Amino acid sequence: MIKQFIRKILGVKEERDPTEPDILGPDEHGIDPKLLSANAVRVTQALQEAGYKAFVVGGAVRDLLLGVKPKDFDIATDATPEEVKKLFRRAFIVGRRFQIVHVMFGQELLEVTTFRGNANTNNAPKDEHGRVLRDNNFGPQHEDAERRDFTINAMYYDPATQTVLDYHGGIADIRDKVLRIIGQPEARYREDPVRMLRVVRFAAKLQFTIEPATRAPVAVMAPLINNVPAARVFDEMLKLLLSGHALACLQELRASGLHHGLLPLLDVVLEQPIGMKFVTLALESTDARVKAGKGVSPGFLFASLLWHQVLEKWNAYRAAGEGPIPALHLAADDVLDNQTDNLALQRRIATDMRDIWAMQPRFERRNGKSPYKLLEHPRFRAGFDFLLLRCESGELDAELGNWWATFYGADANERERLINGAREPQGGAQKKRPRRRGPRRNGEGEAQQEGQQQDQQDGGHELEDEARQDGHSAARPAPQPLDAPVDAPAPRPPRRRERARPDAADDGVNPDANTYADRE
Repeated sequence: MIKQFIRKILGVKEERDPTEPDILGPDEHGIDPKLLSANAVRVTQALQEAGYKAFVVGGAVRDLLLGVKPKDFDIATDATPEEVKKLFRRAFIVGRRFQIVHVMFGQELLEVTTFRGNANTNNAPKDEHGRVLRDNNFGPQHEDAERRDFTINAMYYDPATQTVLDYHGGIADIRDKVLRIIGQPEARYREDPVRMLRVVRFAAKLQFTIEPATRAPVAVMAPLINNVPAARVFDEMLKLLLSGHALACLQELRASGLHHGLLPLLDVVLEQPIGMKFVTLALESTDARVKAGKGVSPGFLFASLLWHQVLEKWNAYRAAGEGPIPALHLAADDVLDNQTDNLALQRRIATDMRDIWAMQPRFERRNGKSPYKLLEHPRFRAGFDFLLLRCESGELDAELGNWWATFYGADANERERLINGAREPQGGAQKKRPRRRGPRRNGEGEAQQEGQQQDQQDGGHELEDEARQDGHSAARPAPQPLDAPVDAPAPRPPRRRERARPDAADDGVNPDANTYADRE
């Protein structure tokens, strides 16, 4: 009793038997059963009725203790994967390093894992850096708790008895808002370097303080993350950026010494003053959407993070003589090739990024049919939101974003008025009427007379037609003057005489291929 009092006064954490958990009842932990998934209760109940132990475990228990409804529920049991699979109709064994069972109930997926054992064994296969490659050893519940990464993630909740089993003081750390790794930090990071990213994510997401011994080795051991498969790193980065605290996560990465040299993506984001305002706005917008329960596109997020690297390369290619659209595609190729090697970007995400980038020059063409065609793009909304970020960050004039915001919500008449206004020269100056090319003669003068009659029918639509055709040019990032010289021969006479698009073939791009995806 006296020893406990002295330890409490000195702030010394009391030694505990890791094989015996603290058991807390409903009055002590305060978990609201209504926050539980009905299917999670169903799985634990089925396993217990079959004679096995079964608990809700990990982050779900942590969130329940914080009064937050968990997004995912994991179940831990002493049943083997094969035994679990037999109990449920839609159950699938997955994983190589750690075998788990996915149990499906409609659209809800529950992960069921068998208690892992031998937390301190050296028998598990490892790479030359000490990372565990495969380990499917099963064991008692207290060893399973010892194998988990942080104290706040090593608690077990039994829905049947409404009790929490706490092996490593996780309840106390939650109350103190402290993030503490279980075991020796250096050894745990060497076993799985991704834990260093998880430290950052949880600290930022929960607004917890990282315990000094947990933080100390991170900066030194950060290069070990380069030995982790790119797909795992990408998955963890996505969780970090979609946590609802992406900006805080990046700031914590810098504070922990994980930002420099860890990933080219982070170097781009955190070491680029020009793009930092843009990135900050993008991450704040993403965090707001996550907190509001709205969907977030990974393609939009990564397109935002890498935009200023694309912009630098785009300008460099244009300075070297490439046309604007080919230069943009080359810049996108360079950036994505570099990031794909490090982040294992999925093709779907990379395609979304290309489309968002490829739309940006098209927003600067506001005459003719171009705005209407752009509205029909399947990813228009993502491209439009991206444009607004560019305007808000000061990269583009805010007038462009305001014009498109008005055009997007306007009716047909208002849209036509906006297009006419965008086509009018500033200061009210009269545009020079371009020289009209006459129709081909048929040798008897009939074609000339027919052309004059057609001119009278066209009336005031002449300027509108020319502006619309000019707006189709995919090679130009902004509307071009209508008095440009006409180099191409006149086509065969249609019902209405058409003007050949000036410079349409200068960039070598199909004028109808306005997006990168269309070209491929």
